[in-house]
Amino acid sequence: MNLDEITKSLRIGSEKLALQNAAQKNLALEEVAKALDKNRSSIIAANKIDIDAARANGVSDSIIDRLTLNDSRINGIIEGLRSVISQTDPIGEELGGWKTPNGLTIRQVRVPLGVVAIIYENRPNVTVDAFCLAYKSGNAILLRGSSSSYKSNVEIVRVIKDALAKCANGPAAGVPQAIELVEVKDHDHSDVDQILNAVGKIDVCLPRGGKKLIQNVVMNAKVPVIETGSGVCHLYIDDEGDLEKACIIAENAKIQRPSVCNAIECMVVHSAVAEKFLPMVEEKFAGRVKLHADERTYKILKSSHTVADVVKATDEDFGNEYLDYECCIKIVDSIDEAITYINSHNTKHSESIITESRSKARLFQAKIDASCVYVNASTRFTDGGEFGFGAELGISTQKLHARGPMGIKALTTTKYLIDGDGQIR
Repeated sequence: MNLDEITKSLRIGSEKLALQNAAQKNLALEEVAKALDKNRSSIIAANKIDIDAARANGVSDSIIDRLTLNDSRINGIIEGLRSVISQTDPIGEELGGWKTPNGLTIRQVRVPLGVVAIIYENRPNVTVDAFCLAYKSGNAILLRGSSSSYKSNVEIVRVIKDALAKCANGPAAGVPQAIELVEVKDHDHSDVDQILNAVGKIDVCLPRGGKKLIQNVVMNAKVPVIETGSGVCHLYIDDEGDLEKACIIAENAKIQRPSVCNAIECMVVHSAVAEKFLPMVEEKFAGRVKLHADERTYKILKSSHTVADVVKATDEDFGNEYLDYECCIKIVDSIDEAITYINSHNTKHSESIITESRSKARLFQAKIDASCVYVNASTRFTDGGEFGFGAELGISTQKLHARGPMGIKALTTTKYLIDGDGQIR
């Protein structure tokens, strides 16, 4: 990989994009949406090669689910792209302005970051999401996907670049230099090291994937990083919670798509409702989810007559991200104990409480340290599309610059524009 040449081209692209208005960017993105629709058969064919290779390598079904593209998911990708098109262009937004006593006019306006790199695993839909958010916000983007989705990513980027080139000289004014894909070779991560050390060439890097990937980027990057976190999410069932509601939410939060970062990995249950709730949720999960139970949970469930898999939890289960049909259970004696436990075992992603007590709900939301804190709702809603962003770059679990689902504005910064008339200091 010749990173110097790639980033030089991307810088030219970012400079061109920074001068475009919303109408020009939207027209170009609409051409991309049409091209993705038109070329869906070639994208699905490339994806099948990735899926077949993953199955041959013994990859789990939950990871296969992340890799898979089909007509329904491509429809969702295009819908997300068009949602981004419909959003207000953040570039040039004036966040504040005032006039100083000496007559200087000062304005704070939103501007692009410049050249953005994203390092991600498995999900080829991220290729389109990251591109369209970067493009709409005036940024060029360097994509470094995983080898498991490489064929899919190559085809998607080809379709995007062809669409941008096709309209480059028309009213859409596409900018083909706005996107580049790193060639990925099995077991060779030297390109990642180059990206993380590309000071002055890459303005910000975003990791999106598992704990190991994220830690590598955060610990070794010399370029600025927006950290997206792994998802060790919890569902707390309070002693004043509606247990029927809790079962339905638990099923959705764990089973709908267990491979995603906003699925729950642990249920925390108040001891006052444990003997009633645990057999209910075990029956709901029967044959579908393996439960890793703490000592008190294990005693309750082993005395019941349902058939779900139940094993004794180890210390490693608490705070573990299974990304599969597995979940641990912890019994606590108070909401304060639940909050302390969750804050010491989560990844600052998404947490939820099931309670009919307004005061406990607000206490939970105030004291839980996470980017998204729910009351009586599934953690599965932590998603750019569900939040109305169309697409997302990931879920930021840090506290500076961006937090939670990252949409268009997460790829912007601000600068001050000062107008004078000969003033000196």
